[in-house]
Amino acid sequence: MYAIIEESGGQRKVTKDETILVDLIKGGEAGAGEKVTFDKVLVVGDAGGGAKLGTPYVAGASVTGEVVEPMVQGEKLYIFKFRPKKGHTRKTGHRQRYTSVKITSING
Repeated sequence: MYAIIEESGGQRKVTKDETILVDLIKGGEAGAGEKVTFDKVLVVGDAGGGAKLGTPYVAGASVTGEVVEPMVQGEKLYIFKFRPKKGHTRKTGHRQRYTSVKITSING
């Protein structure tokens, strides 16, 4: 069984027992083992090919998960600025922080 949820302004396909990275929950202060519910479910489907489509959300559907790690850093992204013919370059980096969540059940 799978579901497509709306999270942090984007859509994400999730399955049971999958671990995903989401934007920080409670500013990184969520405790490990804390339950998280995603109510904005767009599609709920099964392996047989049947699916329930929402308009925009599936009524009564939800995805629950459990916090594995409250704060995880993503990969480093480099920003390189360059001005031609001026001799100006600048390189900076950024690492986004996420919360690691394991999907425990899909209801719908």
